[in-house]
Amino acid sequence: MHVLLGPAANIPLLVAPMGASAVLLFAVPASPLAQPWSIIGGNIVSATVGVACASWIADPVGAAALAVALAICAMFALRCVHPPSGAVALTAVLGGPAVHALGYRFVAEPIAIQSVALLCAAIAYHAATGHRYPHVAQSSGKGTAAPAAANEGFTRADLESVLSRRGELLDIDTDDLESLLRDVQLQAYARTFNELTCADIMSRSLVAVSATTRASAAWSLLKQRRIKALPVTDERQHVIGIVTRADLVDKRALTKGAGLSSPVQRWFRRSITPAPLVGALMNVDVHTVGATTPIVELVPVFANYGHHHIPVLDSNQRLAGMITQADLIAGLYRQAYAQQRRAA
Repeated sequence: MHVLLGPAANIPLLVAPMGASAVLLFAVPASPLAQPWSIIGGNIVSATVGVACASWIADPVGAAALAVALAICAMFALRCVHPPSGAVALTAVLGGPAVHALGYRFVAEPIAIQSVALLCAAIAYHAATGHRYPHVAQSSGKGTAAPAAANEGFTRADLESVLSRRGELLDIDTDDLESLLRDVQLQAYARTFNELTCADIMSRSLVAVSATTRASAAWSLLKQRRIKALPVTDERQHVIGIVTRADLVDKRALTKGAGLSSPVQRWFRRSITPAPLVGALMNVDVHTVGATTPIVELVPVFANYGHHHIPVLDSNQRLAGMITQADLIAGLYRQAYAQQRRAA
């Protein structure tokens, strides 16, 4: 405040409610009460209401009570509920002669400036620490829908209808609540399939490549086996990566001579510029599972995170097999059929 307005400015350097705002912005950034519009809108609206009540009503007790009540109503109406803003309205009424002398300047100079400064600090802090802020809706998956059985329980419209009937504000974003309930449904659905393990459904006749395998050789293996991914292992058969058809095509590993006009030119180009190694193209962020892992744990992995091929490791952390979405579906069908027969 000294930097912006100068040391001679007769304005409070720090308004107490900002401490409560800092707790929300830094400690619970996912809360709807801590979002940018909540702090900026809530504080400005409450400060305006507080100054107006202090000007209109001589009795400080009556002015304070009315200021808080009207501030709450205004924040609900404008969808910018921020609990510390109630204290901002009180400060405008009970802040003493220095605050009263500012009049409506109290809204802009101490409150708006401090709110913006606090918000900027929170954005910088969360960006530096890798947190999501401002909070954005996080879907339950990367473009993949949950299984039909998990979607039969409720829809987004059902959720919004129930929340509107409750008539109260929940301190959780609607998108986060929907995602949480979807995951709970998915887990409850998957829990019924608790007998099969990854070893029961994985493909054992698999082929792996090393990091020094040429991309052209890997491509040939993919075409020959009619598969879409190859695990990459080291000399101890530990998985160090995975390479897919998309990796090879996207990197243009096999088409370096595509722009050359004649077959002779393309052959000459390939002869002097060999295809890159798999180690340069593979994805090293590989999700693996143990052979004894129940298939229940695979359902959210495939449904939520976009995985299509998951290597299976034995007790020595060596490659033992591979599970695809087709393997998981077949395993779930087998177990569901077995459960139906037992029930009959």
